[in-house]
Amino acid sequence: MASKGTVELIPVPAPDGGVREVRLTSPDKVYFPGPGITKREVVEYYRAVVEPLLGVLRERPTNLKRYPDGVDGEPFYSKRLPKGAPPYTQTVRVTFPSGRTAESLCPTEPAVLLWAANMGTFDFHPWPVRRTDPDRPDELRIDLDPQPGTDFADAVAVAAVLHEVLDEAGLVGWPKTSGGRGIHVFARIRPEWDFVAVRHAVIAIARRVAQRLPERATVDWWKEERGERVFLDYNQAARDRTVASAWSVRGRPRATVSMPVTWETLPDVEPEDFDVRTVPALLAERGDPHAGMDAAVGGLETVLEWYAADERDRGLGDLPYPPEYPKMPGEPMRVQPSRARPTTSGNAPN
Repeated sequence: MASKGTVELIPVPAPDGGVREVRLTSPDKVYFPGPGITKREVVEYYRAVVEPLLGVLRERPTNLKRYPDGVDGEPFYSKRLPKGAPPYTQTVRVTFPSGRTAESLCPTEPAVLLWAANMGTFDFHPWPVRRTDPDRPDELRIDLDPQPGTDFADAVAVAAVLHEVLDEAGLVGWPKTSGGRGIHVFARIRPEWDFVAVRHAVIAIARRVAQRLPERATVDWWKEERGERVFLDYNQAARDRTVASAWSVRGRPRATVSMPVTWETLPDVEPEDFDVRTVPALLAERGDPHAGMDAAVGGLETVLEWYAADERDRGLGDLPYPPEYPKMPGEPMRVQPSRARPTTSGNAPN
């Protein structure tokens, strides 16, 4: 077994037809104690899936969720390009909701992903934009988040209705497991709308799903109102909010992977079947289920008409933003309902 200080060099194809050599340090360090998965296995996993993963991340500002001490350690996000990055890494400037800016990693070649994996990156969290226009998303994302008392099967049922709604909107949805109990559905869109409009589009879609499955789906932001339903997290469409990419390793004891699947196979999927050790063989056998995503680009005209009609005819406007965001135009009060209700004396609670 290699010692802790061992350094290996992994050859990776470079864009110019040459080869990059990516350093792998402490390869036998155990990252997932349960199955005994080492750092080398995680890096080799990313080497096996680097082609479809780069297709997901290419030219996108990407946050790195890093676990330098393995799954039992404390993770953190790198939203800026880490110091000491190799010269072949590229960046794009992004603007956060606060107005501050940062130079964010923008993957453009395979070596970047293995370099990031060597730094303890499990999850890659790309923004839904390309660096040619970092203020206009080209990807609409819907996060189906099962609440306590619900599970993956409930998310599958809600996803089936979401599939119908996306079809009605003229959008092609591409589902993937979250790596846990949830499901993420992405749709390519033309980069013609800003983050606010894209978030409104997600709200309009999510409302239609919840209206059709009121006992199983909800858009309620406040946990006290969600009950045992699947939450359609519309705020994942807000600026600087990201979800783990397809092919990302998740920080879970079994080293599960966020796996792209098809609508046809989704009802039979078991999320725990997809992990660092199983996914490379599945990719080699079946190919990338989302290989056609970039060719299926749609628009938001229909769903933004839905949003406008909801506001005009039903009095349904915007919904609360996450607490760290500045107050947004048209946003309702950002306080949970139980604390907003007046007391019997007519005074607001402390």
